[in-house]
Amino acid sequence: MTTQPKKKKPTLIDAVQEAAEQPLDQSMLLGLVGYNCRRAYINILPLFEKRMAKYELRPVDFSVLSLLKANPNINQKRLSDAVNVSPPNLAILLDKLQERGLLLRQRSPLDRRSQTLALTAAGLSMCAKAEKTASELEVDATSALTDAERAQLVKLLQKIYLE
Repeated sequence: MTTQPKKKKPTLIDAVQEAAEQPLDQSMLLGLVGYNCRRAYINILPLFEKRMAKYELRPVDFSVLSLLKANPNINQKRLSDAVNVSPPNLAILLDKLQERGLLLRQRSPLDRRSQTLALTAAGLSMCAKAEKTASELEVDATSALTDAERAQLVKLLQKIYLE
């Protein structure tokens, strides 16, 4: 009669080694829109920061300049709502852009209590260059997509926050 070798009880070391050799199960997270948006953004942000460094623009600065270029003479309240930045924080951001000579604040002729915002010539010039850079980096950052897929992705994402 032969004796069967006794099975060795797995140790923590064995379990850790086995876990280290297995691919991570991300199935739950990969099924979430928010997780996928965040992961895509994490990949795009360093490219944005690198290419916008020459303009000294953060994503929110770029958004403000682009909105002011397309919508001159809007008031701070409308801009605050559009970029989802609180009025006090937006005021600080606008101060910095104004100090750089990129925008003008003027009293509204319709309501003297509010200010309208417009880009200076320098602001318009920088914004045009930054928008070109942003468009190019978006194509590079989403190079795995066709133009049609990129347009469809943008349209689908907008359905989430524009409705």
